[in-house]
Formats: sequence, structure tokens, C-alpha cells
Amino acid sequence: MRDGAGGVSTGAVTPAPASGLHTVRPGDTLLGIARQYGVTLPDLVAWNQITDPNQIHVGQTIRVSPAGTSSVAIAAPGSSSAIVTPIPATGGEVGSVPVVREPVGGRAPVAEPTAAETPAPATGETAPAPAPAGSGQWQWPTNGVLVAGFNEASNKGLDIGGSVGDPVYAAAAGKVVYAGSGLRGYGKLIVIKHNQEYNSVYAHNDKLLVKEDDQVAQGQKIAELGSSEADRPKLHFEIRKQGKAVDPMGYLPAR
Repeated sequence: MRDGAGGVSTGAVTPAPASGLHTVRPGDTLLGIARQYGVTLPDLVAWNQITDPNQIHVGQTIRVSPAGTSSVAIAAPGSSSAIVTPIPATGGEVGSVPVVREPVGGRAPVAEPTAAETPAPATGETAPAPAPAGSGQWQWPTNGVLVAGFNEASNKGLDIGGSVGDPVYAAAAGKVVYAGSGLRGYGKLIVIKHNQEYNSVYAHNDKLLVKEDDQVAQGQKIAELGSSEADRPKLHFEIRKQGKAVDPMGYLPAR
């Protein structure tokens, strides 16, 4: 989402109340509440099981932070604004699995577990990092031609061309934390959480083949490429490290 067109405000946000709840006041909108607390519409919809984001009423209690979770941010294509997606505080199925990246130039993959993911062994010996899922590195999410690269100012990921219906694959194993079309500018969107540091974003799909909370394997077909809210059939793909967009070309294998 972009500022001025339903995007997230770049201004200061209000810390969530200790209760994690907000009482709707006259003039409140769900988008305004999301902006106020630095979260997203999908967050609020999911946490409150809202079926119609346009229908809230004065006095209604809205949960603005999930119990027992932390957050990382993603941003809309071409925007510097942050969109926050929830991350379970516990390791869970994917929180304990480090995503391994391969920098440009063919350096050896480097595992990036957090301290919470790799507890120190009682014996004082160095514990080996858990084996990464899949091939141990990121893979390309589709087989099309790169039509636009990463640009810090105007494009927070890669745009990969193709034909409607081309397969879109999970770039690494993880858990689907968002699947829908509620974020303006993304079209039909999937967000996958890989571990406590990394999320990946797949936008402008024609058809979504997974749903929220699904566990996906690296290389699993998760969508079909499309042109939803785009000027041509393409996949917009992002990698987010601790909420900050990073150049996917530094992670994907050369081809």
C-alpha cells in the first residue's frame, strides 16, 4: 500500500495498550487503527476474525497486538512504508529453522539462527546449527525473465515476467502468514514466514494455492502467476530481513 492511496503512514505509531485492545471511537476506521498502531489490515482482520473490514462500529473492541507474538515489517512495492506481519514468539515449526543465504559471488552459504533459536548446550560445547529445510538456500520463485530489479527507492524486490498461470514456488520452507487480496498495490498476495528474521512476499498472482497457517516446503507450488493490480503478468517477489527489504539477488542462486 502506498501513502495517499490507503498506505501505511510513515509517522510515529502509538504503542499498543497493555491489554492489546483498542475501543473503536467515532471516526475510526480499521485502516486508521492499523496505521495508529503500526500494524496492517490483514493483522487486524486475522486477530479479530473480521469478515468485512469496512464494517466496524463505535464501542467495538479491536485487538491491535496478538498475544505472545512479535512483529516484522514488509512494505508495498515501490514504497518505503512498513507493513507489519505477526511472527509467533515461540520457535514452532519454522522459527527453529534458519534460512541459509548465498551472497552474490558464490560465497559459501551462511546459516543465520537467532539466539532464541539455538540455545546454548548445558555442557558448554558449541551446538551445531539445525539443518536448513530444502536445499539449504533460497531458490527462484518462478522461471520467468527478470523485468525489474531491486531499487531501494522505488522497487523493494524483483519483478519477474511470465504468462498467466505459470507456477509460483516457495523460495524457502516456511509458514504462510498471509494469503489474500486485502493489501492495495499487491493484488493477490502471499507472505511466508521462514524464521524469526526472514519473510518472503509473492504479489500479483492470478490464483492462490495455499492459505494462511499452511506449512510449505521449499519449491512447493503456492500460486499461479498473474497480473492482479499490475500492468502485465508478472511476479513481484521480495525478501524481508527483520522487516527491511533486502536485494533478493544477494540471496538467490545465479542463473
